[in-house]
Amino acid sequence: MAEPDGACYNRGGMKAQVERILQSETLRNADALRRLLAYLAEKSISGEADQLKEYTIGLEAFGKPSDYDPRQDSIVRLQVGRLRQKLTEYYRAEGKDDPIVVDLPKGHFRLSFEVRPVTPAPEANEVITPAPSGAGKWRRAAVALSICLLLAMGWGIYAGMRLWQAQPREATFHRAWTPELDALWAPFLTPERPLVVSIGSPLFLTLGKGQMFRDVAINRWEEAVNSPTVAAVRKALQNPPMQPRYHYVPADELNAAFLLGKLLAPHQQHISLAKSTQLSIQQLEANNMLLIGSPALFDELLRALPFQQEFTQERSGIRNLRPRAGEPEFFADRNGTGTSEDGDAYTLITHAPGPLGIGDVASFTSSTTPGRLTAVQWFTDPALARILTEKLRRAGGPMPRYYQVVVRAKFMDNVPVETSYVLSRELQVAARSATGP
Repeated sequence: MAEPDGACYNRGGMKAQVERILQSETLRNADALRRLLAYLAEKSISGEADQLKEYTIGLEAFGKPSDYDPRQDSIVRLQVGRLRQKLTEYYRAEGKDDPIVVDLPKGHFRLSFEVRPVTPAPEANEVITPAPSGAGKWRRAAVALSICLLLAMGWGIYAGMRLWQAQPREATFHRAWTPELDALWAPFLTPERPLVVSIGSPLFLTLGKGQMFRDVAINRWEEAVNSPTVAAVRKALQNPPMQPRYHYVPADELNAAFLLGKLLAPHQQHISLAKSTQLSIQQLEANNMLLIGSPALFDELLRALPFQQEFTQERSGIRNLRPRAGEPEFFADRNGTGTSEDGDAYTLITHAPGPLGIGDVASFTSSTTPGRLTAVQWFTDPALARILTEKLRRAGGPMPRYYQVVVRAKFMDNVPVETSYVLSRELQVAARSATGP
């Protein structure tokens, strides 16, 4: 039987280190990751991890049924990646002085255990500079770090899309492109119309110097100015000056934009990225458009499109405007029984004509960021695209030109782990005005 890494020290120390991580603040609200870590640790310490398969982990660690198919359900891959990130996060803070470092190398299910080198004590004449103290310094450092990380993520997505555009159209790209993906994307990849990917950028408020406030119910500056909640917060802070900020976007939206850029760049040479606050009706008229974010951030633009909605996205789910026999009037989102980062959410995908019926606009909206990422995955994952086109074609018929689709996303620790098709409708396009261009 193969010995785990670090067999030079006793197994009791390895188990104690795993238990220390399981009880840490880093994993306190991540029940799924705690189960996965405990399972992988048991198998790694016993020397059985090298025989582990994704299917086995799904059954034994996550309680999947025997007909579970890892090709259709990516829970294991997603949670393994999430666990790897959490271990890194743990050792950056709580575990920085732990004697044993537990890692999950990429491409493996076997944990590694390494003894941390002992840092020698400083010499007698060595001057040790004390770290800055005070809550204000820590707060400023945290704000500065957050801003840097958000800016870096935004630049990473932009640079990633530019890089994918610059890459030659090699066979690896074409192997990922399927007839089903082509059926979904063909209207958006016309050479005469550039493609714009727009990410929702919610409203944040700066209050004085170094203080930031966000109310999820407020997405416009005029709403913030007249909000009793904002007024109460400002009063508590002695009425500092207030300014709008639209610099930040959720990480799931950035991930979704990267998936789109990676898939589409070999097929469309004119792709650009824009925040929701940068869009106008004129841009909708001149470009094909992909919108990712909260519906409140795009509602003015969507109302300008000439189609009759079958579903509308609301803050707590999706409204079925014309339910048919056996269909519910409302698809309600549900939080899980664990943390607020666990639950189920419905997401709405809309493919509609542009203003005056010219061009194509697709929106991926949900009340949660994992739901928005899941919506984009239905348009970028070949297996999900195959299911979606089969549902849209209706008994082998042609693809509808415009449509709305409702899908459901289950997420754990704010990571999408399961998804399913719910319902779809072909859209009726409003007639163009006789006086229009």
